[in-house]
Amino acid sequence: MSVIWKPDLAVGVKAIDEQHKEIFRRVDVLLESCKAGKGKAVVGETLDFLEDYVIQHFMAEENIQLHYSYPGYAAHKQEHEGFIKNVEALRKKFEKEGPSLKMIIETDRVVVDWLVKHIKKTDMDLGKFLKLSNIKH
Repeated sequence: MSVIWKPDLAVGVKAIDEQHKEIFRRVDVLLESCKAGKGKAVVGETLDFLEDYVIQHFMAEENIQLHYSYPGYAAHKQEHEGFIKNVEALRKKFEKEGPSLKMIIETDRVVVDWLVKHIKKTDMDLGKFLKLSNIKH
């Protein structure tokens, strides 16, 4: 199971797109580590990175939205908060059960599916707003 960022996920904001690429790369490392049955330390380190990086990424996105008075800010922020809670729940499950096939499936559902849906709808809406507003970012 491999997770790869694809050009159809480009939002059109270079910083956001680069951060999305890094998130996908790290999620792929996480999934491959689980698949290989690597120890809790390896998977735990990747989860640590993802948790921190996603929070930084969300803050960067939200700062852009606030700076340009994006009308969808509140709903977008709410989606981010929901995702963070889901990742925290995934972390607890991982700490209890360790790396496993079940963890791979759960990570795919919680992280990958959410990211793709969020980028294709919510982040794309932000990209369109910035483009229509002639905001170069």
